[in-house]
Amino acid sequence: MAAAMYRAAHQELDEGRLFADPYAMRILGGPAYQKRALEFAGARPGMRLFIAMRSRIAETKLAEAVGRGIRQVVVLGAGLDTLGVRNPYPVDHPATQAWKRELLAGAELTVGANVRFVPVDFERQTLGEELTHAGFDADAPAIFLWLGVVPYLTDAAIFATLRYVASVPAGETVFDYGNPLEQLDATLQAGAAARAKRAAEIGEPFLSSFDTGELHRRLRAIGATEIDDFGPERLAALYGRPALSDAGGHIVDVRFGGQS
Repeated sequence: MAAAMYRAAHQELDEGRLFADPYAMRILGGPAYQKRALEFAGARPGMRLFIAMRSRIAETKLAEAVGRGIRQVVVLGAGLDTLGVRNPYPVDHPATQAWKRELLAGAELTVGANVRFVPVDFERQTLGEELTHAGFDADAPAIFLWLGVVPYLTDAAIFATLRYVASVPAGETVFDYGNPLEQLDATLQAGAAARAKRAAEIGEPFLSSFDTGELHRRLRAIGATEIDDFGPERLAALYGRPALSDAGGHIVDVRFGGQS
């Protein structure tokens, strides 16, 4: 819900300058949540712009992948993302997915026939098996959009998923990650620690963070051939703001050679 509120508020407070989504506000479930979104995200402009930018980068990479001939997109941890409603191109936690489908119906938003919902728990189920059961073609190229999930998973679950993406021919993924707290500028550490505390209090603790260089090394070790990493400095330049350092939240596009 928090990520959805950031995307919705961006449409109103920033006029969708970085990421346009005409359904972001409608899917929230009614006027009370829409009002809350403006208040919540309005007080957190930095995070609001990061969430908008990660969606923009992910869907830009998706468009490029479609241009190269890829015809399968898997949205991992889709939450209240509206890509299936907005986009003509052909997985959530099961409970979140059921809630999302209720909200889509309540907002009278229709999902196209080329969209399939696949409930997956990354820590307890095998992604490849669940996708195959749903009709995913593991022998055809695909791009996996994986936003707002990695920090909440164990290292083992993250790399099990990445190895699966690497096994798909011309597999590609876009995901976001954070650098360890100790790498952050001193002025950013307090805010990051507070976010981690709030996440833990609601039962969704942050479990993983990565040193950028080490993450890139590990990605190449499992077959990454191209890594396009948008750190704080690149992101700040894209939305016209200064960055204190290049440590913080990252959005990375990884392309594999087709072998795990």
